[in-house]
This record gives sequence, C-alpha cells and structure tokens, in this order.
Amino acid sequence: MARDSLFGERIIWTGRPKVATVPLANKVAAAFAATVSVIAVCFAVVAAKALHASVGGMLFFAAWCATLALGAWRLPILWRARVEYLVTDKHVIWRRGPIRRSIERKAITYALIRWNANAPHVGDLVVVRAVPTGALRRTLRLTLSDVEAPDVLWAIVRGIEPGPSLGDGDRPLGQRLDEGERVLWTAMPMAAPWSLRRMGTAALAVVLALAAVRMLVHAIPSLRRVGSAHALTVPTMATLVAGVALGAACLIAVAVYVGYAALVRPVRLAGDTRYWVTDRRVLIRRGLEELHLDRARIAYVIDAPSPMVSGRLHDVFLVLDGPQARALATSGAFARFGTTDEDLTPVLTAIDDVETVGAILRRDPRFEMPHAA
Repeated sequence: MARDSLFGERIIWTGRPKVATVPLANKVAAAFAATVSVIAVCFAVVAAKALHASVGGMLFFAAWCATLALGAWRLPILWRARVEYLVTDKHVIWRRGPIRRSIERKAITYALIRWNANAPHVGDLVVVRAVPTGALRRTLRLTLSDVEAPDVLWAIVRGIEPGPSLGDGDRPLGQRLDEGERVLWTAMPMAAPWSLRRMGTAALAVVLALAAVRMLVHAIPSLRRVGSAHALTVPTMATLVAGVALGAACLIAVAVYVGYAALVRPVRLAGDTRYWVTDRRVLIRRGLEELHLDRARIAYVIDAPSPMVSGRLHDVFLVLDGPQARALATSGAFARFGTTDEDLTPVLTAIDDVETVGAILRRDPRFEMPHAA
C-alpha cells in the first residue's frame, strides 16, 4: 500500500473534491462587487456626459470591483481543482501541489459535517482540535471540502468500520449511529437566545435600514429637480436613475439580509436543531450541519441560565480536552462569546432537562441505561 512522502505513513484513504462548488460567502461577495461595479460605471457615464469630467479613476474602480467579483466567483473552483485529501495511519492531510496542511488523528477533538444541499451524498468534513483560551487561543481546524460521504470518511478517521446507514445526508442523524451505539437522551432547543453578537447585528440592521430610508428621501427629490430642469439627455438621465436605484437597492438588500440574520434565521435554526447524547458521543444536527463529539473528549460540563429567555431554560457548555489543550474558548465553554452565531459549537442551548443531560455527561451510573434506545 502507498505511503505518504512526508511522514512515511501508510495511506489508508485518499480522495478529491467530488463536485465543484462556490461557498455562499463568495457568491454574496461576487454579487455585491458586481453591483458596485455597475453603479460606478453608471455614475462615470453621467459625469462624462453631463460634466465632461475625467472618469478614469471611476472606471478603474469599476474594473477593480468587476475583477473582485470574477475572482470571488471562479477562484474557489480553480483552487480546489488540484486539491487532494489523504488519511494515513496517524494524520489527516490536505494537499495541493507543494502546499500541505495536516492534523494528527489522535489530536482531533470533534468534527463538523456540512452536507451539500444540491448533492445529498456530498459535503464538507471539518476536523477541529481543542485549543486553550487566553494568549494561546487560536483556531486549529482542517477542512476537507466537497468529499463524497463525509460521515463515512469521519468514521475512517475515527478508526471505526463505516456502517451501511452512512453516506446519505437526507437520513436523520439518529439513524446513522455506530453499530451498537445507544441513544441515552435527546432534545431540541426551546428558544433562540439573544447573544451579544445577535443584539449587535439587530442594531446594525436598524442603522442600515435608516440609512437606506435617508438615502431615498434625499435622492428622489434631487432626481426630480434634475429631471424637471432638462439638464440631461434622456439616456443620461436614465443612467443616473439606474445608478441611484442600484445603490439604494444594494443598501436595502444588505439591511434586509442583516435583519434576517438577526431576527429570523436564529429562530429557524433553533427549530431545525436537535441534540443526541449516546453512550459514546454527543451529536448535534442543525439543518444540513452536524457536530460529532466523542464523550471521552469532555473534561467538564457547565450549565448556566440561557440569556434573555425563560428562567427554566439553561445552556450546557461542554469544556473539551485534548493533547496539551483544555479548550475553554472557541470549541468549549464561553463559545457564544468567541465565535459567530453561524458556527455550530459543542453547546446545548436553551434546554429544560439540564439535570438529566448533565448527569449523563458526568457519567452518573443511574443514567447509564443498559437498554436505552
């Protein structure tokens, strides 16, 4: 069997991205940059026709934005075309030509799986190592993008024989357990708590909405005055109106998106989230995203009242342990203050049965039910 050229270890699995996808953030950035480019061209045309001004700088800015849009849209596909993934006896390796990143299999604390909405059997596998807080706080993760059957690959990384139920993202997570694994507790979040970041995002949405209203209030009368003065030709006037309309639409779209992210999306995600605690792992499913955590990696269990919700609901923070690292930051307790609300972290949020799940995770023998299902 082949061996890795750097570590000299036996390669037990190798693969490449199964499909070519562009991350959502890149798509949004490309759309925004393209819109700004069109707006800049519109104002450059108006300035050149009406004021006979030099517009070289504006056109250069428009070309720069168009280049950014094209790069954000196409570069991820070109970059991933030559990426290769390896799993050896001791390491998980990401490789592209002479560039490589690796993480020790025994150092992996937990894994995230993000299923592709357009390809049920394809998704991203993100392996994360717990890191300490304070001056040494950092993110240590390796992403294997667009792999086929990422849960099968995660089983291989864990050293577990993949079961026949794995490989389908449409199948409920509770039906894709390891052979002999038993569910001891399951629940759903009862609310979508308000974090500091979420409150800040909501405030930003209000500011953006007010800015959009102010822009329209001042722009519409100005456009009417310019049009009534017949200072511009009809095509030039239409170009000016198009530029202002696109600018207002872009600002309104950003305000709506930020408002949706603060007010609507957390509620929807809470409704799509479910927690499982088995005799071996803690599993979280939220929409198309999953978190897989071995219970042996849990050092402490901390529960606290959920912020700004009913007093009967609590959050359960899982403090993670790893080689030379006890994580109290981005991958454990205090995760709400260390990551974005977009990240799925080892925290059981807004649950009302905190005593039971706490006792199970602390390995209270009364809750290690031998015939649980």
